[in-house]
Parts: sequence; C-alpha cells; structure tokens
Amino acid sequence: TTPAITPGPADPGTGGSDSTGARDFILPVAVLAGVGAVGAYAYARRKGRAATRTTPAATGWGRDAGAGGAPEPSTPLPELDAQTKQVLVDTDDAVRTSEEELGFATAQFGDEAAKPFTEAVARAKDELTQSFRLRQQLDDAFPEDDATRRRMLEEILRRCAAANEGLDTVSEDFDRLRALERTAPQALATVDATHQDLAGRVEAADSGVAGLRERYGEGAAAPVAADVEQAKDRLVFAGSAVEKARTAVDGGENSRAAVYIRAAEGAVGQAGTLLDSVDRRAAELGEAARKLPAALTETETDLADAGGLLEGTAEGASTADLRGRIARAETVLADVRGAMAAGPYDPIDALRRTEEADAALDEALAGARDQERGEAKARSLLDQAMLTARSAIGAAADFITTNRGAVGSQARTRLAEAQRRWERARELSATDAQGALAEARQADALAGQAMALAEQDVRGFGSMQGPGGLGGTRGGSGGMGGAVLGGIILGGLFGG
Repeated sequence: TTPAITPGPADPGTGGSDSTGARDFILPVAVLAGVGAVGAYAYARRKGRAATRTTPAATGWGRDAGAGGAPEPSTPLPELDAQTKQVLVDTDDAVRTSEEELGFATAQFGDEAAKPFTEAVARAKDELTQSFRLRQQLDDAFPEDDATRRRMLEEILRRCAAANEGLDTVSEDFDRLRALERTAPQALATVDATHQDLAGRVEAADSGVAGLRERYGEGAAAPVAADVEQAKDRLVFAGSAVEKARTAVDGGENSRAAVYIRAAEGAVGQAGTLLDSVDRRAAELGEAARKLPAALTETETDLADAGGLLEGTAEGASTADLRGRIARAETVLADVRGAMAAGPYDPIDALRRTEEADAALDEALAGARDQERGEAKARSLLDQAMLTARSAIGAAADFITTNRGAVGSQARTRLAEAQRRWERARELSATDAQGALAEARQADALAGQAMALAEQDVRGFGSMQGPGGLGGTRGGSGGMGGAVLGGIILGGLFGG
C-alpha cells in the first residue's frame, strides 16, 4: 500500500542525468499485457519483501543487512554512491505515491481519520528532504575527502531507511483504513467519478493550451504543450482499469478489483496534475505580464544610475565590468521591448531576463547605495524573482511526478534543493529581502537544471524502448506507455 516500496530490477538506463531512474514502484502496481490486461500485482507485505529488498527497511539492506541499515564500510565509494542514487529514487517514489494514495484516503474518510498517515508521510518527506540536501552537497563544486563523502553517503542511506521504516510502520493500519477488498464498490465509484470529471476538463484544457500559444507564443506554452495529450493517455489507462475493476466487482472478485482500483487512482491523480498545470501556467503568465512593465521601468532607472556611476568613475579606474553590465541591460531591455511590440511573447521569460539584468546592475550599484536603499531595492526585485522561481519549480515538479518512471536522482535532487531554497526565500522575505532574493534566484536556477536533467532522462528512457518508443499512443496501447513512464505500472520492468 502507500508506504510499501517494492523494487523491480535495476535501471535499464536513463541515458541522462544518472543511471538511477525510477524503476521501482509502490502502488498502484499492475502490469498490462496488451490493451489493459493486468498481468501482475506487485503489492506485497513487508515480510515478503524483506529477504530480497534493495531499498531501506528497519533491519537494513538486502538479505544479510545489519541492524544499523548502512552498508559495510568496505563498500567501494563508487558502488556506495550508485547505491544512494538508486535509494533516493526509490524513496522519492515511495513518498510521492504515498501522498497520492493518501489523497484518496482523505477524500474517502476525512482529515481526522487520515491524520496519523498524513503525519507519517510528512516525517518521511522531511527525512527525504534532508537526504536530497546531502546529495546536493555531494554534487556541488566543492569536493569532499573520501572519509567525509562516505559519512554523507551513509547518512543518506540511514535517512532513507528511516523514511521507509516510518511508512512501513503505518502500512497495515492504512490497509485496514482503506480496506479496498471490502470497500471496493465505494472506492470504484469514487475513482470513476473522478475519472469522468477529469475527462470533462480535457476539451477546456486543449483550448487553454491553444489560447496560450495564441496569446503568448509557442515558447510560453511549451512547458505544458504536451500535458493535455499525456493527461488523455493517463485517462485512457484509468478508464480501462475502471472497467476491469467493475467487471471484477460484479463477479464478486473484490481482491482483484482492488488491483485495478489502485491503478486507476494513480492514473487519474497524474491526469489531474497534468490538467491543473495548464491553468497554473496561464495564471503565472498573466501575473508575469502584469509585473513586466514596472520591472522594465525599474531596470531603466537603474541603468540611468549605472550610467551616472560610470561617468563619476575616477580616471584610470577599471570600468570594464560596469560597462559590460550596462551593455547587457541595454540589450535585454531592447530585446524585451521589441518582443512586446512584435506580438506574442513569453512574459515569464521576459520578466526573468529583465530581473537578471537589473540584478547585475544592482550589484554594481550596491557600493554606492546605503543599506536601507539596498534592502528596498532587493524587496522590489524579490516579488519578480519569487514568481519566476515558483513557475520553474512547479513545471519541474509536475514533469518529474508524471514521468517518474524515467527520472533519475540528479533531477530529483536539484528539484528538492530548489524547493528548499524557495521555502527559505519565503521565510526570509519579511526580514531579509537581500537574502531572500539570493535564495529565490538559486531556486530558479536549480529548478531549470532539474527540468533539463529530467527531460534528458525521459529522452534516454524513450530511446531504450526501441523504434516504437513507449507505445503511448492512446489508440493502440490502452495508455500503457504513459502509465509505465508515469510510474503507475511496471510494464516489462516487473521482475516477477
């Protein structure tokens, strides 16, 4: 159920950020052979997994693990490093899927009944966040010595073990709460209603993407351009699972129905995320378009101040850096204003470029401004930076969630760090605008890296499937390709 991690075989290769894309899935786990036929259900009780698991449990790792949960110190560092990457992917999938199924349980039984499980997921998520932070430190430009690196890698394993143990601890209680074998008819009705509701939103989402292209251009719509087709794919898969669940319920096979219900829940959850992304993108583009004129005016003011600073520079002093910043700002302003006048343009990209140019000028002017004015200036830039970072994080998070069957640890690590930086910026915003601005900029950059790495992983995963790709065309595969890519089913990766 939610907390269980049931590993499959090793990663067949992401061809991208690393070799630890999400091969291992929790629930719903069903293997489709042909169009919508369930071949296996990999939900197993913890005792059945303990002997061969490759993800952390309370008793450690694998068949002969010790009580501490960490590998023996003699494990070669490259092997230990690769192991932690895989474990991060496994545990991230565990938490993500736990959150998804918890949402259905909360809707069915209410917040109070789901509270212990909500708290367990939150604790697991905190351990995972700390693990990703350690991984980010290991990946940065400042290498650690071997002993320090080993300690950090082992701490990642311990934290992931704690996260998984916390989820495992409440797994049986969660099973009893949902009792899908007993409540299959009600759960089926809920997921069927959700499926129908989402299917009714597809046409509006299609029109929404077309509207974004028309109003803002292809580039602005690009982050969500494929989301509606992906949502349709998940809904086809969900529809097939719902029908098979209904057949099983009608035949009195509630345990079999539970398999299909969980699969349908996972698919409609991702479909909802994909459709919501279109609305969110439209709102973010509109907000950026409203903020852009003021940002341009502010940058022009700083450009004039920088020109005055240049004129007042003592003869013989170097001005190359300041001149370069001024030239870049002038180019950005001209490009952005030209794009605005020419027709459809991407206001988020324009706002990001304008804010970056202004920030570069602000750095040059910092010495000439007192602390109070510098804080006020940072505060004026912060709102723009928070918006662009939030947009980038949302796009990366949605992409990774709905493609987690292919995305490896590096993309997930960058996303987790981007989310942490954005939260830190939000915390600092009331008292330290300059510190918050720096955190927001880092969050934006990290989210961009996460998206690029995730897209690279997905391309690599697709190339592993041969000329036919993932078989995600809705007409011929029952949505199986998208379900594999989304981590909803194991497909051919299931190890039996």
